[in-house]
Amino acid sequence: MFAETLAAIRRADPRVLAEARAHQDRLTKPRGSLGALEEVAVRLAGAAGTTPPPMPEPAALAIFAADHGVHARGVSPWPQEVTVQMVANFLAGGAVANAFAAQAGASVTVVDVGVAADLPDAPGLVNHKIAYGTADLSQGPAMTVDQAVQALEAGIVVARDLVAKGARCLITGDMGIANTTASAALVSAFTGKDPAEVTGRGTGIDDETYELKVGIVRAALRANAVTDPASSPSETLRALAAVGGFEHAAIAGFILGGAALRVPVILDGVIAGAAALVAAAFDPAAVDHCVAGHRSAEPGHTAALAHLGLRPLVDLELRLGEGTGGLLAHPMVCAAVRVMHDVATFDSAGVTEKPV
Repeated sequence: MFAETLAAIRRADPRVLAEARAHQDRLTKPRGSLGALEEVAVRLAGAAGTTPPPMPEPAALAIFAADHGVHARGVSPWPQEVTVQMVANFLAGGAVANAFAAQAGASVTVVDVGVAADLPDAPGLVNHKIAYGTADLSQGPAMTVDQAVQALEAGIVVARDLVAKGARCLITGDMGIANTTASAALVSAFTGKDPAEVTGRGTGIDDETYELKVGIVRAALRANAVTDPASSPSETLRALAAVGGFEHAAIAGFILGGAALRVPVILDGVIAGAAALVAAAFDPAAVDHCVAGHRSAEPGHTAALAHLGLRPLVDLELRLGEGTGGLLAHPMVCAAVRVMHDVATFDSAGVTEKPV
């Protein structure tokens, strides 16, 4: 399934990109006056292979949940059981992601890819559990290569299922106490940035815990000898298994699955950014199908977006995760595409253009 998905991914169509930009320039507005929204619409047209691009609605949020063995090293002040408790909160509709999804008209699916507890069946919950959390990445690989492939394929399956049910835009979400530690390790590995530059304070940690967290990221990269993860698909997979989390791998698969189906994927924060680095290492064309929903307050997210060449639509110092930044950006993405569909051209409206 993984190989089949990679084979189906196509780069944005350069001819359609040119047509979309030309169409933007003919609309009844000064050229470039919608700023980044113009590029979003052009980007989605190229990815879809048609202009104007399909409206990216309805949207579907997938929250991938998993636990992390590195939590035992004290990198987060939150107890690990918060992961399973927040899963229950999502399913009950009580989280910020639920509120934002309701505002955006997006569905919410919670995917268990590695929560360290058995979860009862519930509407909106999909079970793709691979293990009860990862191993401690600072001591050796967080997961086996086979487990990483399972998680990648779980994300692909979720993307396929949501699109089959009618979703025309996918939004990444995550839940997992200590997952910003794994994110920092992935971002450092794939961008070459020093761990101190890309490790943040996550859910809020003091200076002592922050220094511990940076040291743990360094130890993880050293223990797993992660040096050049983008050099080959096998090295990408090895690095993902070594220092990633089940949710990172699943989100990477989710991105690749959306790209293969030519459905846009709105990325959330640093966990999604780390996963997108993995997806891009497997196939750079996957990035053509992504939109950066926002810029997280986590420094690793800025590094990931710069490496991916993505411009965030929202910058509100968010650091919650769950898909909240992606959900906030979704109406903007829809508005950008709506302009391509509904706004008249100078010729059709009988409006005089500015002299060249």
